[in-house]
Amino acid sequence: MARMAVADRRAALIQAAIRVIAAEGVAAATTRAITAEAGMSLASFHYAFRSRDELIAELIPFVVADETAAAAATLADGVDLTTALRLGLTAFLDLVAAAPARELAMLELTQYALRTDTLAETAKAQYARYHEAAGALAEAAAHASDRTWRRPLPEIARILVTFTDGLTLDWLVHRDTDASRRVVEFAAAALAALAAPAEEGA
Repeated sequence: MARMAVADRRAALIQAAIRVIAAEGVAAATTRAITAEAGMSLASFHYAFRSRDELIAELIPFVVADETAAAAATLADGVDLTTALRLGLTAFLDLVAAAPARELAMLELTQYALRTDTLAETAKAQYARYHEAAGALAEAAAHASDRTWRRPLPEIARILVTFTDGLTLDWLVHRDTDASRRVVEFAAAALAALAAPAEEGA
């Protein structure tokens, strides 16, 4: 393989790990399997990561950053909160539909971590990332629409993550995007009902 920048090599290995995990599970995602999937030599792995565990840890923020960016790109001032949430959730759904293997990998990572005592913190870290991203997006959406949340932001974030978890799993099972869009409409309206005009919440 031609020489790659370290950042590009890391991204390629993470993408390869996602594909291996989605197809065969976390246990099968050895450094050998990952580098083979990426079309790299085994030795090249260590130019990018110190260990497989480091790669797995980096996989979570890598995926969350993409999902957050997709939703954040829909934010615009002057849009009502229901619309802002619907657009953000639709962008998330579109990402799930475009890259189902990635979502399968993230679900597999969660399940594997929950079954493995030494990886319990990995599942917590994964969901901490989800909640952090959801909270930031919920706060930005409320600000852009001149609304304020009537419940604590961490609670709003947890509700939003619960919605997206269900949305993801349902789409992966049924692959019915039209039905999922109807769920998005409901979720956006339900969440928006938990906010009040900014001056009222002040």
